[in-house]
Amino acid sequence: MRERAYAKINLSLDVVGIRDDGYHELKMIMVPVDFYDTLDMEIAEEMSMEQNASYLPMDEKNTVIKAIKVVREAYGFKENFRIKLVKHIPTQAGLAGGSSDGAAAIRLMRKLLKLDMPNSKMIELASKVGADVAFCCMNRPALVGGIGDIIEPFNLNCPFEILLVKPRRGVMTKKAFEMVDKLDCIHPDVLGLKNALETNDYSKVIELLGNSLEAPSFKLNGDIAKIKKKMLELGLDASLMTGSGSCVFGISRDKEIIHKAEKYFKNNGYFVRATNILNNRYR
Repeated sequence: MRERAYAKINLSLDVVGIRDDGYHELKMIMVPVDFYDTLDMEIAEEMSMEQNASYLPMDEKNTVIKAIKVVREAYGFKENFRIKLVKHIPTQAGLAGGSSDGAAAIRLMRKLLKLDMPNSKMIELASKVGADVAFCCMNRPALVGGIGDIIEPFNLNCPFEILLVKPRRGVMTKKAFEMVDKLDCIHPDVLGLKNALETNDYSKVIELLGNSLEAPSFKLNGDIAKIKKKMLELGLDASLMTGSGSCVFGISRDKEIIHKAEKYFKNNGYFVRATNILNNRYR
């Protein structure tokens, strides 16, 4: 059985502050995009895993393996799986590539084992696997809070095209969060952006895109700022780093502008993908 593990982008990310448990309190607008890894899982006598990315770990640092452990502990099943993971989403990009793979594994186990797992339970278990896994389980535009475990889906009614561009080097999420506490970072109007997305106020969307983690990530990887600047020079209406980076996305309602920018960045050796929002679907 196969699942698509969709990437996500943050249209808004506000680091609200540090919680008592040491984690950062976040408020975000997250959307799934039509760009994905694929995960195949079948029940088997022995556990095995095949993947096209040799750099991925084969222990619990791999979110697919961790997801199996978490769900097995919750439901006590004995079954093993034959697994095949085909990666397309780059790592250290802010696109939730690992999180989406773990989420796909949870959805597949629910189907294969016919588990009594309501969405609320799925989100609870997903949060034990990783910060963005709960959102990736739902795959709908959402207002996301807490440490990524409070998810409020909404209907997005503001279409636009998206261009993803990732520099060669990534950004370590831990370092970006360590730096955000030391810098005077922006705090975007997350709820204002949600309203603009719901009411098709595209000009307001352009105005309100924002990410508290951009400033520290710019310092960690200068190519991020260069890509963002070049996107605007090429005519995209707005550009923003997603998550803690290093991927930058640009938006436009003009497919020709997207195509022109896509060609430019490909010719300059960057990872590039033109896509759009996977809107209002459960996957």
